[in-house]
Amino acid sequence: MSWNPALTPGCPDEIGADAIETLIIPRSRDLGGFEVRRALPAPKRQMVGPFIFFDQAGPAEFLTGQGVDVRPHPHIGLGTVTYLYRGDFHHRDSIGSDQIIRPGALNWMVAGKGVSHSERTSEAGRSGPHSLFGIQTWIALPEQYEDMEPTFEHHGKEALPEIRDQGIDAKLILGSAYGETAPAQMYSETFYLDVTLAAGALFPMPDNHEDRGIYITEGSISISGQSYAAGQMMIFRPGDKITVQAGERGARLMALGGATLNGPRYIWWNFVASSEEKIEEAKREWREARWGQGLFDLPPTDRDEHIPLP
Repeated sequence: MSWNPALTPGCPDEIGADAIETLIIPRSRDLGGFEVRRALPAPKRQMVGPFIFFDQAGPAEFLTGQGVDVRPHPHIGLGTVTYLYRGDFHHRDSIGSDQIIRPGALNWMVAGKGVSHSERTSEAGRSGPHSLFGIQTWIALPEQYEDMEPTFEHHGKEALPEIRDQGIDAKLILGSAYGETAPAQMYSETFYLDVTLAAGALFPMPDNHEDRGIYITEGSISISGQSYAAGQMMIFRPGDKITVQAGERGARLMALGGATLNGPRYIWWNFVASSEEKIEEAKREWREARWGQGLFDLPPTDRDEHIPLP
């Protein structure tokens, strides 16, 4: 696919130093064997467009027989986006989805009124030493879709549009950008890109979205003469034409954003909602554990345990 951006790449030094509205240094936490860096929500910024949660998992190394075991847990009011660089996850959810995701593919689960799911390293993955490195994000749903029936989509890496130019190799994971549209059904204006840049390459951000941000997963970039390293997120002012330049060792980025929602969202544990009442209802339903009789059930093939309400 040829590169067809909506703006002409320019010198990054032409961007004003105030083009970055918010700079986020994610906080890290150890989940027992691997590290997670959480960029969203942050004290200074809850969302970038509809993206309300952004976690980098790993990179981490596991010995034979080891892996990640995230027991069944609930969600409401959001869509979960799982995208891996290395490793795999076995996804199972309460609507019967059973899917192993591998690098470059997309798992898109829309919780709507209520869903539960588990994510575990696959049996094949545990058969030898292996790595894990990936990104998981949540996208808050507009109010009119908060109570929709839950859905799940998997799209292999070959189904995601590729956007290439000299020194740029980008994959459109969700939404629309540069004249391309990813296959997963979206419920608000969104874009989400996995971008790999060669050393010194210029990358123009799409300028037809209200909110735009970049998270650096590898390497570094420069903006207005200032260098930014892996593990940092920057959110740009609306309307500015933004071009970033990769550092001397290149860079890998996640570019994300879209239209802002009509108001802030309440977020508690794994729940996102436009009202506190919906959060309280979800808390009560999960605590009562009336599987299949209320908002929540457990995955049909992963019912022996679950994460209790905190």
